Amino acid sequence: MTQKQNITAIIYDKRGRVLSIGKNNYLKTHPYQAEIAARVGLPEKQFIHAEIDAIIKCRSLERADRILVTRVNRRGKYLLAKPCEICTEAIRLAGIPNVEWSV
Repeated sequence: MTQKQNITAIIYDKRGRVLSIGKNNYLKTHPYQAEIAARVGLPEKQFIHAEIDAIIKCRSLERADRILVTRVNRRGKYLLAKPCEICTEAIRLAGIPNVEWSV
């Protein structure tokens, strides 16, 4: 399956250092993705979202200050990447205070 869009989430600390990078994946899932999806009433949305991938990979989540989410189509154009309700809940639970996305 070819991905139509590339969604990336980057978690930064207060100094702007990258703590982790996550990518969406339409073929893989993770128990945490399933848990949060079920929590918000969308249990069918179990493929890995970039924000949750970044949260799972972050080894210093207590230092996380900002998450940036970008979506780029096949032509390299930036598109709206506002986190969905699943990712919004995961970001809230992770305690990341600042959320930015491409428009």
